[in-house]
Amino acid sequence: MKFLPLVWAGLKRKKLRTTLTVLSIFIAFMLFAFLGALQEALSGGVSMAGLDRLIVRHKVSLIQTLPESYTGRIQAVGGVAAVCHQSWFGGIYQDPKNFFPNMPVVPEAFLGMFPEFVLTDAEKQAWLGTRTGAIVGRSTADRFKWKIGDRIPLRSPIWGQPLGQSQWEFEIVGIYDGAKKGTDTSQFFFRYDYFEEARQQEKGQVGWFTVRIADPDQAAAIAAKIDGDFANSPYETKTEPEGAFAQGFAQQIGDIASIVMAVVAAVFFTILLVAGNTMVQSVRERTEELGVLKAIGFSNFLVLVLVLLESCCIAMLGGFGGLGLAWLIIASGNPIPSLLPVFILPTRSLVAGAVLAVALGIVAGVLPAWQAMRLRIAEALRRGG
Repeated sequence: MKFLPLVWAGLKRKKLRTTLTVLSIFIAFMLFAFLGALQEALSGGVSMAGLDRLIVRHKVSLIQTLPESYTGRIQAVGGVAAVCHQSWFGGIYQDPKNFFPNMPVVPEAFLGMFPEFVLTDAEKQAWLGTRTGAIVGRSTADRFKWKIGDRIPLRSPIWGQPLGQSQWEFEIVGIYDGAKKGTDTSQFFFRYDYFEEARQQEKGQVGWFTVRIADPDQAAAIAAKIDGDFANSPYETKTEPEGAFAQGFAQQIGDIASIVMAVVAAVFFTILLVAGNTMVQSVRERTEELGVLKAIGFSNFLVLVLVLLESCCIAMLGGFGGLGLAWLIIASGNPIPSLLPVFILPTRSLVAGAVLAVALGIVAGVLPAWQAMRLRIAEALRRGG
């Protein structure tokens, strides 16, 4: 700690250059944090997927439906503990820009399948007792200022008008929260029996099935058995782990992990050059000062450590500052809930960013620090003179 004034003096030697370098690193680490949050938003369903859950969908495409009667046949497969189904409703609230996922489900089976969606007992009972009842996630409820008891009209370009009505209307009877950080609370669920009674097309058809299995180690065998049971039927199936199903959605946009890594690598290579150049110039300008330090008793190793500390201070000031500000902005709320159902900065991204900041300081400073350590006293004083 007693040598920190020396490090601070070195940083203040060229204030403008140091400030610009810190700002460059600051912006780079803000970008890193936002990319981490974006990756989590687009692939968060993969990490939140249950290891004991499988998805059964139409073999050709997710947009093609399956008979609801498959529920009993899937339930009869050995190793299957529970089954529920969902269908994409595609409801629009007031304006097409107000996007949020909305689906009809069987309440009892759905809540048993997804314990990460948390409702009070009173809300559960209200949903079971209200035919047009619906539950909505906290983020969507906050977004539209909805509260329990509100009646929400939706239009569905997919399913058209309900029988005898101009649009679909639901009563909010519950607002669910997530049991774990990162749970998607943007969705809207309503009762399948009401949907089945009111729709005027594709009666008895559903979008996909979610299956809970007793032993996750038997997932591949159970999936093959389910698909085998429906082979050569008019509605053949494809069964896959829930994580793979979620990954398929994310990869429709692209390989998010590779995109993030490519952007981060390009940015950090550029910042490494900037920080390294700053430190090389700083050491070159202070050749005489380093010679004086060695002349009054500073060891070669201590000079190396001082230069590395200076480099790490620059990197950590910018890096930790950028990560901190990004964390505050991300924690303040989701800027585009219609596109990003979950918008959080995962702890692993913060830790990785902190490690990268330290690593950047070491890598950028190691060459100039090595040069300073090898500097001879007479040569340093002669250059300075």
